Amino acid sequence: MKRKVIVTCAVTGDGPIHPRYTNYPVTPQQIADACLEAAQAGASVVHIHGRNPSTGLGDRSPEVFRDIVDLVRKRNPGVLINLTTGMGATFVPDPGDEALAHPTTDVATAEDRVGHVRDLKPQLCTLDATTMNLEGGIAGAPDCIFMNTPGKLKDMAELIRSAKVKPEIEVFNPGDILLARKLIEQGHIDEPPLFQICLGVKWSAPADAKTLLYMRDLLPADAIWSAFGISRWQMEMVALSTILGGHCRVGLEDNIYLERGVFATNGQLVERACRIIRDLGCEVATADEAREILGVS
Repeated sequence: MKRKVIVTCAVTGDGPIHPRYTNYPVTPQQIADACLEAAQAGASVVHIHGRNPSTGLGDRSPEVFRDIVDLVRKRNPGVLINLTTGMGATFVPDPGDEALAHPTTDVATAEDRVGHVRDLKPQLCTLDATTMNLEGGIAGAPDCIFMNTPGKLKDMAELIRSAKVKPEIEVFNPGDILLARKLIEQGHIDEPPLFQICLGVKWSAPADAKTLLYMRDLLPADAIWSAFGISRWQMEMVALSTILGGHCRVGLEDNIYLERGVFATNGQLVERACRIIRDLGCEVATADEAREILGVS
């Protein structure tokens, strides 16, 4: 029997939008349509961020998430929904005095970051077991830190568990896995854990075979895992993750190009990933098969 590989599609992040990509999903309807397009192309999981429909900027308000999820569930109740909890974790030091927070800082409580998950009850949500540097420079933005302290992660993990949602532990560096393993050992995350290995982000672990092998080998023995690479490494990581026994993620959050200079759609990226998986002798998991693999309903 061929191994089943789950394809997740991250349809839109919360970062800046390429100014020449005029059809990037922004409104709840556009983001929901992108989810449905990805599911039609073969994704069994859709990973969702919110955006302000007027400005296009990242928006973590519960109302935006509710609008998106309601639209998706109305038209495709079978696809698995994975909501981000990463928004509300950005500490921006004031360039003039880094002991102070710049006005653009957005650091929320655990309750605020998980509120939409507790309300909407998706099958999955992210838990970013990382703190890392992010470089500024876009529209004059200063450097910032994506900040997730161990105490905050414990609180979020317990809130996620109380909502009966499975956390997808996002790890960007080897040490993130060690922190996540400690959370699991302390009983804050149920076993078997689900990990997403995130590679190629600037100032974090590179997207190459050596790094993926090393980070995979740090995972708990019973872990379910997936991996993705950003930008030009997206499809390479689909192939490597499939070969090494994992699942994969693609989508416009991580890569906006089908090839150099050609903007992609979420559906096109999913179709390409599915073709790679099948060419490597595996099968793309259906939504029902993904539920069984992940142990969710």
